[in-house]
Amino acid sequence: MGPTASGKTALALALANRYPCDIISVDSALVYRDMDIGTAKPDAAMLAQAPHRLINLCDPAESYSAATFREDALREMAEISARGRIPLLVGGTMMYFKFLRDGAADLPQADESVRSQLLAEAETQGWPWMHERLAEVDPAAAARLQPMDQQRIQRALEVYRVSGKTLTEYWAEQQTEPLPYQLVNLAVCPTDRALLHQRIAWRFEQMLQQGFVDEVRRLYQRGDLHTGLPSIRAVGYRQVWEYLDGLYDYDSMRERGIIATRQLAKRQITWLRSWPDLHWLETDSPDLLTSALKILEANAIFSELP
Repeated sequence: MGPTASGKTALALALANRYPCDIISVDSALVYRDMDIGTAKPDAAMLAQAPHRLINLCDPAESYSAATFREDALREMAEISARGRIPLLVGGTMMYFKFLRDGAADLPQADESVRSQLLAEAETQGWPWMHERLAEVDPAAAARLQPMDQQRIQRALEVYRVSGKTLTEYWAEQQTEPLPYQLVNLAVCPTDRALLHQRIAWRFEQMLQQGFVDEVRRLYQRGDLHTGLPSIRAVGYRQVWEYLDGLYDYDSMRERGIIATRQLAKRQITWLRSWPDLHWLETDSPDLLTSALKILEANAIFSELP
């Protein structure tokens, strides 16, 4: 686990090269086809070296939920384990990790009309105002979210308007389904926040040079996609989409994309700080791989392997 641009994939590849690990992606953006550059999706050479499961699953016009991820991940983990190999889950979508570990609450299905209404309200009033509305009906959920955590605020309000029950109430009724696996939780992250910000800015610049705007333009020109969809609300994609809409110029788009990515990283780190039994690893440590291996061997993950 780890925030965006922290080096998770590099460590995962090093582990997969050394031991019989199969990588499962835990990323809510990598599930979409034709969204490659802005998601930092592994390229063909990397996938040939270490195939990633649960990427390129659906079209950007479709939805993919955390509950669906849990079903898919459990299926892949069982298949990997049956072959005597080790599932290595890699990504930064913390809600997916939580659903996998704790099980999924029996939430109502998404309602497009309610979702459209909420997005229209947010467009008019702003997300801090929507956060205040959530605090009125579900203070516990609002306390866990930042005022600009758009997708989760929208989903929490949608659940309440569709069912009359709060997200907190659904989670309280949830029955935990323990995983039939031993979990070892590793987090890769620079200890210096400024260094993480530098890595984020550098990677966003690289994406732009690799043709990120053209990638989003192809999605934009399809005509059936819009900013109400989870795919287009992904960090970076929304900012480029609004640039194509003429809402601001190129330099502003670049700045907004970097800022949005920093905000995502901050939310990811907040999640990680509350995660139990977590082993923190320094991104730029020359002993990163050695440190990870010591933790895994201490937990008997690789102790019986040659």
